[in-house]
Formats: sequence, C-alpha cells, structure tokens
Amino acid sequence: MRLPIASGVATAAVASTLYPLFQGLTWWWTGLGALLVITLIGVLASRYTVPGWLVPPVQIAGLWIYLTAVFASGEAWAGLFPTRESVLVLATSVADGFADIQRFAAPVPAAPGIMLLTAGGIGLIGVLVDLLAVRTRRAALAGLPLLTLFIVPAEIVTEPIAWPAFILGAAGYSWLLVADGHERIGHWGRAVLVRRRTAAGVPGTTPLRLSGKRVGVTAIALAILLPALVPTLAPNPLFGFGVGGTGIGGGNTISIPNPIVGLQGQLQLPQNATVLTYTSSDNVPRYLRLWSLDLFTGEQWTMTAPTGMAENRVDNGALPAPPGATAPIQTRAADLEISISDSVNNMQFLPLPYPPRNVEAEGDWRADQDSLMVFSTRDQAGGLNYRVRLEEPMPTRSALERAGPPSAEIADRYLRLPRDLPQEIRDLADGVTAGQRTPYDKAVRLQEWFTTDGDFAYSLQTAGNGNSALVDFLIYSKTGYCEQFAASMAVMARILGIPARVAVGYTSGTNTGGNVWQVGTHDMHAWPELYFEGIGWLAFEPTPSGSLGQGTARQPDYTRPAPETSDTGTQDDTPSATSSPEAGGAAGESAAPRNPRQLDREGTLVPSVTAEEEGTSLGVWFAAGLAVLVVLLIPAAARRIMRHRRLQAAGRPAPRAARGTAVAMAGSVADRDGPVTPAGMVSAVVAELDDALYDYGMERQPSETSRALARRLSTQHGFDPEATAAISRLAVVTERVLFARTPGETGPLAQDLRVLRRALAATVSRGRRIRVALMPPSTLRRIRGLGGRILDGFDRLENLRVRRPERRA
Repeated sequence: MRLPIASGVATAAVASTLYPLFQGLTWWWTGLGALLVITLIGVLASRYTVPGWLVPPVQIAGLWIYLTAVFASGEAWAGLFPTRESVLVLATSVADGFADIQRFAAPVPAAPGIMLLTAGGIGLIGVLVDLLAVRTRRAALAGLPLLTLFIVPAEIVTEPIAWPAFILGAAGYSWLLVADGHERIGHWGRAVLVRRRTAAGVPGTTPLRLSGKRVGVTAIALAILLPALVPTLAPNPLFGFGVGGTGIGGGNTISIPNPIVGLQGQLQLPQNATVLTYTSSDNVPRYLRLWSLDLFTGEQWTMTAPTGMAENRVDNGALPAPPGATAPIQTRAADLEISISDSVNNMQFLPLPYPPRNVEAEGDWRADQDSLMVFSTRDQAGGLNYRVRLEEPMPTRSALERAGPPSAEIADRYLRLPRDLPQEIRDLADGVTAGQRTPYDKAVRLQEWFTTDGDFAYSLQTAGNGNSALVDFLIYSKTGYCEQFAASMAVMARILGIPARVAVGYTSGTNTGGNVWQVGTHDMHAWPELYFEGIGWLAFEPTPSGSLGQGTARQPDYTRPAPETSDTGTQDDTPSATSSPEAGGAAGESAAPRNPRQLDREGTLVPSVTAEEEGTSLGVWFAAGLAVLVVLLIPAAARRIMRHRRLQAAGRPAPRAARGTAVAMAGSVADRDGPVTPAGMVSAVVAELDDALYDYGMERQPSETSRALARRLSTQHGFDPEATAAISRLAVVTERVLFARTPGETGPLAQDLRVLRRALAATVSRGRRIRVALMPPSTLRRIRGLGGRILDGFDRLENLRVRRPERRA
C-alpha cells in the first residue's frame, strides 16, 4: 500500500507549486481534499486487490461525489450524492470559473468556480498518476502528468517558482520512484537491510545503490543552482507588450513584469485598490508614467534597457533635459507630492508626470537620459513619499504644424518597423490620413479616427497575438482596450513617418476632494507618445473615455482637431489650457497583477555601469570569487588541521605503559583526543600514514603488516636510507605497541612521519602533488563516507515496519 500513498503525496507536492496563481490557501485545502479521496480509494483498491481497470472509474466517481459535497451540497441527495440539480450547479460553476479565469489576473481570488476547476484538475492529475504508477506499474511515466501540473505556474507567472516548492515537488516525485523500486523488490520477498562489509574481491550493490541516490540528490541540487549561474534569455512574448533589450553586464539588475500584460486583469479586478495618491500645486490632474516602450518587433512592444549613470541620480539636482525640447515654447511648472501605497511590492520605477525636471526621493533613484524614466536597482517604491517638479510644454497648434523632420538619431530609433508588417496596415494608415498636410495633422487625424469615426468599441474581452491580431483589431473586430489602441496608433504613426513610442502607467485618477487625487488599479493605462522636433514627446489618447471607454482617460487640447472657422491661427497660437496626459508608470507586480492569458516572459533590464561604479562591481565579483575559493579550499584546510593535530600527538614522547589496544593495521584509524599514550601516539601515526598513502595513490594492501608495508614501500619506490630508517622505526614502534606485553618507552615519531611524507611525495608527479595540496583525496573520501552514512540513514527509515501486536492465545 506504500505506492498509492506515494502517488498521492507526489501529486500534492507538485501541486504546491501552484501557489503563485491564487490568493490565500482555499485552493490548497480544496485540492488536498480531492487528493485524499483519490488516495484513499487507491489504497483500498490495492489492499483488497481490485482489478486495475476498475480503479480509475471508481476514483473519478469518488472525485465527483467529493466536488458535489463541497460545491453543490445544497442540491445533492443527503448533501453528498449527485442529483440532476447538483450537476447543473457544478456545470454553472465550471462556466463561471472559466469566465473568472479570463477576467482576473494572477493571483486570482478564491471564487467558487475557480476553486472547483482547481480541485477537479488536481484530482484528475492524481487519478492519472495513480493509474500510471500503481495500476500499470510505470512510475517513471507518472512524471508526465506531474510535469503538466508544474508547467501551469511556470507558463503563467513571470517570477520563478520558489526553490523550496521546487525541492518539495522534486522530492515527491523521487519518493514515488523509490516506493516503486521497493514495491518491485517486495514481490520477491521482504527486503533485508544488510550492513556488513563486502568481502574482498566480491562485488557488492552498495556502491551502485549509493550512486543512484547521489545522482538523484545531485540532479535536484543542480536544477536549483544552475539557473542562478546561467544567463537568462531575452523574452519572446507574442503580440502585446514586453520588456527586452540588452544592457551592460555587471552591477545590479532590474527584474520587472511585462508592463502591459496585466492591463486587462487589473482593469477587471473586482476592487479598485489604491496604488498611490498625489497632490498638485495647480490642481491639474496628470497621467503618471512608469515605462516607455520604444521597440516594436511585429510581435510585441519592448523596452530598451535604461541607463543609470551616476551623474543622473535624482539627488544630484535637475534631471536631463527632455529630448527634442529645443524650440522657445511656453511651459507650465507644477509641483506634485506623490505617496505610493505600502501594499505595492517590487516597484522599481517611479510613477512620474512627463517631463520631470526634479525628483526628491529617498534612495538610489536614477533617470534614464533618453526616456526620463526614473528607476532604482536597489530600492523599492512601495510606501515611498517623493516630490516631483515638472515643466510641461504648452505647444500652440501653429508650432506643432511647423515642426521640422526628426533628427537622424530619433528617426533611426523611433521609426523602425519590422519588414514583415502587413501591407494592409500600411495602406490603412495612408488612407485614414489622406489629405492631411503635416505630421501633426496626421497624428490628430489618427486619434480622431480611433475615438470618433472609426467605429471602434472599448471592451476588455479581447485577445490576440502577432501581426494577425493587429490586423484583426484595425480592420475587422475594431474592439479592444488601451493596449490595442495605444499599440495600433503608435505603429500607424511610425508608418506615417512620425516617431512614436508607447507609454505604460496610470491615468490621473479621481479627485477625492480639495487638491488630492487617488489612483487605483482600474486606472492602469497605456497610451502613445509622438515626437515633434523642437517640442519633444507629447502624449495622445486614442482610447475611448467616459462610460463607454476607460473612465479616467482624457484627450489633451492640442490633440483635438482645429475648428473649421480658424483660418488666421489666432486661437491656434494660444497654448492649451489643459495639461497633456503625461506618461506615467504602472505599479509594480503586486499593484499590477498579470493576466495569465496574456502573460509573457519576464525581462531583465541591466542598467549601464559607469567608471565610477566599476570599482563596486569589481569588488562584488572579487568577493564572490573569494568566497568560491574559500569553499574550494575547505578540504585542504581540513586536511592540514588534521595533520597538524596528528603530528602534535606523534611529536611528544609517550611514557611506559602496558600494552594497549591501538588500532588494526588493516583498517582506517580514528583520531582520539586525550593524554598521549603509546596507543594514542600509534593511532595518530597510523591514521596519518594511511591518509598519506591514500593521497599519493599507495593504499595499504589487505592483511599487510607494518613490517611488510615498510619493506614493500622501501623496495618498490627506492627510498633513501633516511626514509627507509624512518618507515622501519614506525613499523617497529607500531608492532611493539600492538603486540608487546610492555611496549617500553616510545620516542617522538613526528619527524619520521615528515621524512616519510616527503619520500612519498617525491615518487609521484607534480600534478598529483598539487592535487594532494588543494583537494586531498583522503578528505574527499571522508566527505563521501559522510554522504553514504546519511543515505544509509534514509535506508533505515525506509525499512521501518509497524509491527502489529500479537494476539494472545
């Protein structure tokens, strides 16, 4: 009955890796109950020898009864057995569960439909594992359904599975394999654990058994350690938004979630959790940007790795000037005080209006010179209070129409498009803006087309990947939310020769009274930023707003079409009275949960490291290398300490004593502490001699006496007279202590050991001597022996049996 229990435990262990997908532990207890039912049926079937083909149907029936009792007991007969009404309730819950999966982002709430799907899925995996491992005796193949269970969180969440959960799952599967092995041996009779040394020349199975266990333990350890040492690949998500690009190695790194993959899930969360609050000196609401995505691959929008120069630390004063803002246009200054919620975790970018000029924040926060994103590799924004001063441009319509062509640097970076971009999209962009004279007029026309006469509808129930999804949104379905609107307008703007990028962040939020604005999870947003030479980057808003769109989205005045009566440009030369929706940032991972249906791989941004910081980076690498070196030298240090103690014991004369039991020369000798006696001295001498022989590859032969060993070494290796005399004295003293009635007075033997060690070292190659100095084989043998004893301890635990009490006659 061990094997059915092991299959249930293995399934539960692997199911524990689902923890990132759910809020709370309701899913765990519900799924555990399903597994207990499956395991109990499996144990009873094995106990009473039920035919193997009958067990899975019975387990599925038991699972059905369990799910009915938990989720539809009110409609079940006796609260347990399924009825027509209970089946309808379960079917409705399943439908609700699938709908909730599409609505919510991970971690999902403990909705009944989701819990029903989770418990049912875990139970079905348990049935498959029991079928393969117990009924068909294919325990190794049972790893396939377990792997399917493990892949679910690995594909949905960006963060890696915690190593304790991975170890738990791997250990569960390993125990299943061990239980299967014991079960197979059990068919031949009871397994007896023998702890006797194998006779010389007779091969034993202990090394093979220990090697198998070592392979298993080593495989699990390498699976945990190697990913930390191997560089990660750049993300390759499908259509949507991601973080990619490469940076300069070394220093700290920023690991952030895909900026927009959580938009749909966050907008659909049942509660509009507060992300931040802010006040503004002019009481004007503003968008707050975290990320700026500048690369479009045809499948995703990604971000170039930001650079974090030391001179761009926010506490050094003013931030870099906004790119492209060279024309003498009017600006409006404002001061914002922003407070991030304490519940926000893993946020390494600050939500800021664009363009920020000064930021006062505690910690090591730096500004990227090209995008003016402010980020940190060391600090988190959760619970942070900071001040921002911005000088936003107030462009006139005529200034925007007079904007010249972008510089070569801007054009090369922000007009780049994939070669395989569908021709339909290029033709559509030209057709929509036909008759528009300037890039600014074309940009305004694009926004108008998306929000007014393009027949687009706002809906969160949308999904799609790649260029085909872009074509479907622009030409066929015309239904989506800010992700599709922002991405599509930015692509079309680049087609028309207007530099564009996508900003990800939050709208201005809701005024809570006075000068205080509150931004919640439902305010997460994406919008395009377009570049005009001399003015810089300006935000546009193609996403519908109000009750039929994203409620707090709004269009800046400069993006609205010009009145038809305006021929002279008098009104056009008046700066906009409404601030532009400044690009802002999305909250961190906990404030912006990711949508599991659209989740892409996590990207890693590596900020540039200046010469000023290279010393710190080199210091970290030096410390890491020093730590590795210290670990590698532990065997050598242990060997030197042990040799020093033995030489000390052998270097003091021992008094006369009666014959004592020292050691058997054919075996290894353990070190002993205490007063120096002849037996203790000889014990130290023999132990050091055995280790020296093993280090240099000259092990003592079985049943070889001390005199025979001395004679063989002297003859075989041609020792000089001094070494021959030293080993002869060691042999004589050893035999006297072992066999003489009164060993007599024994002089110091440390010098003889040193002479003999030098003689042994002279007979081997230089490479062997280096190995003995750095990685002594005798010490490594002791480490292997310790591992073997630990594994033998597990063997003893595995072979414990609960004895039934004997009945008295």
